[in-house]
Amino acid sequence: MARIAYILLCHKDPDAIIAQANQLTAAGDCMAIHFDARASSAAYARIREALKTNPNVTFAAKRIKCGWGAWSLVQATLNAVEAAVGAFPRATHFYMVSGDCMPIKSAEYIHEFLDHRDHDFIESHDFLESNWIKTGMVEDRLIYRHYFNERTQAKLFYGSYNLQKKFGLTREIPSDIQVMIGSQWWCLRRRTIEMILDFLKKRPDVKRFFSTTWIPDETFFQTLVRHLIPKTEIENRTPTFLMFSDYGMPVTFYNDHYDLLLGQDYLFARKVSPEAHELKDRLGDLYAAEGETFHISNEGRNLYGFLTGRGRVGRRYAQRFWEAGNTLGPEREVFLVVCKKWHVAKRLVDQIVLETNIPCVEYLFNEEDTVLPDLGGIESTLAKRTRHRRAVVRMLFESFDSNRLVFCVDPADLDIIQDFCAVQARSHVLDIECEYSDDYLIGHARRVGLAGESTPRDAVARLVPALRNSLAHESELIREAEFDGYVRLRESNSHTENEAAIAEFLGVSQDKAHAIMRLDYLFAD
Repeated sequence: MARIAYILLCHKDPDAIIAQANQLTAAGDCMAIHFDARASSAAYARIREALKTNPNVTFAAKRIKCGWGAWSLVQATLNAVEAAVGAFPRATHFYMVSGDCMPIKSAEYIHEFLDHRDHDFIESHDFLESNWIKTGMVEDRLIYRHYFNERTQAKLFYGSYNLQKKFGLTREIPSDIQVMIGSQWWCLRRRTIEMILDFLKKRPDVKRFFSTTWIPDETFFQTLVRHLIPKTEIENRTPTFLMFSDYGMPVTFYNDHYDLLLGQDYLFARKVSPEAHELKDRLGDLYAAEGETFHISNEGRNLYGFLTGRGRVGRRYAQRFWEAGNTLGPEREVFLVVCKKWHVAKRLVDQIVLETNIPCVEYLFNEEDTVLPDLGGIESTLAKRTRHRRAVVRMLFESFDSNRLVFCVDPADLDIIQDFCAVQARSHVLDIECEYSDDYLIGHARRVGLAGESTPRDAVARLVPALRNSLAHESELIREAEFDGYVRLRESNSHTENEAAIAEFLGVSQDKAHAIMRLDYLFAD
């Protein structure tokens, strides 16, 4: 039967470490602890005193001052591993954990899981070929020597790095190893651990190489396991469930994540909040339980992605304050002026402002510098406006102290038109159908980036039929949507016909519509 030696790297909270050690060794497993030498001696003495009667706990012979991204983390791990190998000859597996890790399955389940899988569990991807590293230096982690810590000695770190780059002081990667990268949270069989320790005695050059690489805890064990163990005996994944936010920060788990964590196809989770006392107690009780069954759904990452995505628009579990009333209200009227030629729509809304008391906004969701009142910052960027478009329009109603609002929309934004025609408000759509000369379409191609100023005119001209069809298709989609309150104004129509369209669209008298449409140059390019 599997017996696990937990390799615990920790640096704070002595009470939590004592509880974690007693909890994980209660089912017959054991633990080797490395407590960061940067932490106080008093805290370390307290841990040793509390655990001195526990025969299943041992300590690294030498404490290391650890730094993020530095070799010290690997050396601290090796010190704890060596202590565990010597103290626990019956340990079959060595499982790397931190003070933030908690089991999300029972000890019974974990032992059976390991008994039925004669594999090492470690994530390892090709360092240079995979896309595991999302940002920052890649090859430079290896080919330059990194003696300083980037977080605590930034000037020295980058000074040394830049000098090496300037003078071409690169080094060779050991020729017989393929550098791998992956999560530092692994579970390895005893045979594998002993092979690694034996290899390091024979190959001090490999240890020297990794000792001056950057962030070696993501590469050292990952590389050696793949170098020493057949690929068929490795499961290329971490047995510890962890997630990262869009900003590259670890996601923290709290009391209400208990059911979610149990459903993941992992043995431990990281990282559990220090304040999540209820979650820790429940997971501790679960670890000691027998006869538990687990229904694996593995929805954690998808659910997190869904909820964080919803959260960006104020709809995670509750709405953001500005979304509290994102329906505009049945008493309000929205007038959408839809036109591909923005200058035509702007001339028209200028006339509407002059002749009526209806507030008008130009291309609210298309133009960054559209003139808007102060809405508390939500109006500051086009991305924010588009993301929270109903909220923005509601706030405009309130800012203008009006129940009527006109704004312009590009016909390509059918989703925006559909959105405002679906709200609890009276919506009106004025579809302005313009005529497009070849010169206008060529200029449009350059404006939208389909052609540059240096693109030959003949080459641009070949785009004209496709552009004309594209614009016609946009208008066709709007007509086919059959919006209530839909009215069409055409450049080819007579003044009388267009005045009637304006009167119907705005609900104004014929005389007022005549005043709005009195511009002779409305459609001029």
